[in-house]
Amino acid sequence: MMRVVGVIGAGAAGLCAARHALASTGLSPVVWEKSSQVGGTWVYTPHTGKDQDGLPIHSSMYQSLKTNLPKEVMGFPDFPFSSDKEESFIHHSDVLKYLKSYTDNFNLNQYIKFRHHVELVTPVVTDEKTTWQVTVQDLDTKTSSTTVCDALLICNGHYSVPRMPQVEDIERYKGKQVHSHDYREPSPYKGLTVVVLGAAASGLDISLELATVAKEVLLSHNFPLPIPSELPPNMRQVQGVVSALDEGFVFADGSSAQADVIMYCTGYEFTFPFLTDDCGVTIENNIVKPLYKHVINTTHPSMGFIGIPFQVCPFPTFDFQVRYFLGTLTGIVTLESQNEMVAATQFELECRRSLGYSDKKFHQLGFVRQEQYLADLAKNMHAAQIPQHILTNFKVVVFRAIFSIMKFKQYSYSNDGNTLIETLHGKRINTKFDLGSVILRRVAYLFWHDFARVCTATFSFLQFSLKKIFTK
Repeated sequence: MMRVVGVIGAGAAGLCAARHALASTGLSPVVWEKSSQVGGTWVYTPHTGKDQDGLPIHSSMYQSLKTNLPKEVMGFPDFPFSSDKEESFIHHSDVLKYLKSYTDNFNLNQYIKFRHHVELVTPVVTDEKTTWQVTVQDLDTKTSSTTVCDALLICNGHYSVPRMPQVEDIERYKGKQVHSHDYREPSPYKGLTVVVLGAAASGLDISLELATVAKEVLLSHNFPLPIPSELPPNMRQVQGVVSALDEGFVFADGSSAQADVIMYCTGYEFTFPFLTDDCGVTIENNIVKPLYKHVINTTHPSMGFIGIPFQVCPFPTFDFQVRYFLGTLTGIVTLESQNEMVAATQFELECRRSLGYSDKKFHQLGFVRQEQYLADLAKNMHAAQIPQHILTNFKVVVFRAIFSIMKFKQYSYSNDGNTLIETLHGKRINTKFDLGSVILRRVAYLFWHDFARVCTATFSFLQFSLKKIFTK
């Protein structure tokens, strides 16, 4: 008897879930997607606010966006990006084409219910198992229906609901406030002074684009050190915003500046508005609870979440997570007891805390934790590890972005077996020598131009490290 695996969302994670459910013995997927096409956040729209159905616009894509990771890192393990383009950092439209090709290659369209908006998810608990009642609305007919699923994968993405910071006296500010979710292109900011609050990937990328038209861009962040990369002449770093003035902002070091606009590049919230309380899922301080291995709902293990970890190679991570979850249904993966899963998750959280990480970064992996995480999933489902050249490529790109944000997308990548090959303008380079030279030059520049702050931050880091080493 076929078991139905419900999938909420037909973005990259949802498509991956459908593809592997189809390939698993005894499983059949049904996917609900509120838009009229696959792709999720990769579907660009110039519109902001509400869509034609009165629902919030899902995509945070802006017109010029190119990937922050090379296509050689981004692809699903069993479906690499086409090599017809030499460039590695590709336009968002190319990613959407890739996802459509993935959909066609694995014949997924027939399993997707387009323009179906998930309204409510309720568990049905018996002594034997938990099934799921999923109520959806057909956005064309405005009628609702309920489907019962044997398992459910939540793939609704987490780059659509803006996280807005609390800024003291913000009601005083007479300028314009925009979240990066609603940013599309730079022309409205021509000749203006813009404070960009947040210096993660989108903050840096948008700041660089704004600098092509703005009078000045103030990149505001709370990093202990300045970002070491070279920046445009009309872009400078300032400390975090602490309060608002009528025509500007006060920063953490007591300095202030006038600004016409503040752009919040402050990330996004995890939200699952369709889950009833009986699902047992909560969000506390940016932690989705109670998730075992960032996937399994330990209260009801027949529910899984795909794509919660961030600072990862997204599509390969989706692939490993999906196969791990489906393995728990087919018998490939044997789960621990509920108490053991809860204890293991709490132990992971305590380990993170002991290293000085805040709870809100629990789902942040980065290249060290990502490698360990994917290796653990692979081991549990008796599968091949992610190729080493992909992990190496991820690390190289992270360091290039930190130390050369204006130029890192000029590099291209390929591999010879497990060996990473890096080229610049068509010429192969020695990655260790070239990257090492870039880092040394920028570190030397930083010491020369901001010696006092570097010394203060270094002392604080050493003090923190010694405390962690010698405090039991």
